[in-house]
Amino acid sequence: MKELIAIQSELKAPKNQFNAFGKYKYRSVEDILEAVKPLLLKYECTLTIEDEVKEVGGLVFIEATAAIQVDKEGRTEGRAVTAQAGIDINRKGMDVAQSYGSSSSYARKYALNGLFLIDDTKDPDSTNDHGGKKEELTPSHVKWQGAKDSLANGKVTLEQIKSVYILTSQNEKLLLP
Repeated sequence: MKELIAIQSELKAPKNQFNAFGKYKYRSVEDILEAVKPLLLKYECTLTIEDEVKEVGGLVFIEATAAIQVDKEGRTEGRAVTAQAGIDINRKGMDVAQSYGSSSSYARKYALNGLFLIDDTKDPDSTNDHGGKKEELTPSHVKWQGAKDSLANGKVTLEQIKSVYILTSQNEKLLLP
């Protein structure tokens, strides 16, 4: 789809937001949409973003899908990318609606990043460790062993552990603070 390639190469989505606590700039979903809308118009494409609440093994998450389409001579061409973000309804300082909204924004941002090839390797979501080093969780990792201990004590189910492992191995390595 040549229109998507052109948009990917022309898109400049600046980091217009500032986090005073962490002292870093970042881009939001709104920043990406503001930057991409003129290019969608230029190349006569449409963009849709949809959310779906899913649950796997007791883990509830939002799956966002960003899809771009263009009509060509009576037929439609398109591409879509999905991204997921977990929902923590017990997050301190947020009510249930805010928790869902936060997860939706996060998943949408990363679906758009994937669709438009926006590299966030230097963005705070991937580099900010809030003062602590992040580590990879693997089956041989001590925290994985702790998860197995929680399983033995009835705190979590084997299905929940498998679901988290499968979800994280399909997308990214699970990082823990």
